[in-house]
Amino acid sequence: MRMPPVLQKGDIIALAAPARYLDEQDVEHALALVRNEGFNIRTDRDIYLKNNTFAGTDQERCAHLQKLLDDDVVKAILFVRGGYGSVRIIDLLDFTRFSQRPKWLIGYSDITVFHAHLQRQFAMQSLHASMPINFPTNTPAALSSLFACLQGHPESYAVTAHPANRRGTASGILTGGNLSVLYSLLGSCSFPDTKDAILFLEDIDEYLYHIDRMIIALKRAGVFEHIAGLVIGGMTGMKDNTIRFGHSAEEIITEQLQDFSFPVCCGFPAGHISDNRALIMGRRYTLEVGDSGASLRPAEEIT
Repeated sequence: MRMPPVLQKGDIIALAAPARYLDEQDVEHALALVRNEGFNIRTDRDIYLKNNTFAGTDQERCAHLQKLLDDDVVKAILFVRGGYGSVRIIDLLDFTRFSQRPKWLIGYSDITVFHAHLQRQFAMQSLHASMPINFPTNTPAALSSLFACLQGHPESYAVTAHPANRRGTASGILTGGNLSVLYSLLGSCSFPDTKDAILFLEDIDEYLYHIDRMIIALKRAGVFEHIAGLVIGGMTGMKDNTIRFGHSAEEIITEQLQDFSFPVCCGFPAGHISDNRALIMGRRYTLEVGDSGASLRPAEEIT
């Protein structure tokens, strides 16, 4: 997988809004934070457009993002929030110049569309990390991990033991993201290659039976047949019916995958949680899961 150039102090990070709209005050904290980290930040008025639930029409969101993708002065694009909308513009974008002169795309949740598409179509790394809409409630560790990755210092993570874990060691390219978004990409030209990969999954505000249905769909499509390992992040705000499903999201996933032998790490600090640690999608990681906990670390240093 190709890696965009690491950032240097003074480089320009541009904000983009490919999905749901946001208010101007939602990015004020992020502006100060990025500048405090030593970077310049670009905020075009386009990110404040509103068209019903979206940050402008599909054409407006696409045009703004295209401008940023093609601008060589911009060294990273930080998506301001998720929601829904990225999949509506992914096929309208021209990644020709981006592929020749790549830059970091940063975000999570609905931004899984971009992570998956870049891996599948361009063998390109990207950064699964927090976004400005979340910065005010993120932990210092979550925010520092984002800027560490951008500057070439991805962190290793230790995770406490979880009853749904499965022991083992694996090494592979990290892929995945939001489970609901991945499920929606199944069968498309944007779904990532999971062969020999470490698959990361997280989600929010889903009914437990939806989790079960999505995992079964991925299993029936062969997604889990040849993965090296599985990392389950935040399963936040899961919902249930009056007649309870009877299992947690982690239990649902591991039960459906009990016939596989790859290691499973549950409770990883990434996703729709305050301690949303940065992960480089497309980079090789090593996963170790034991009785006392788990670890996920970059298998090679960024140069």
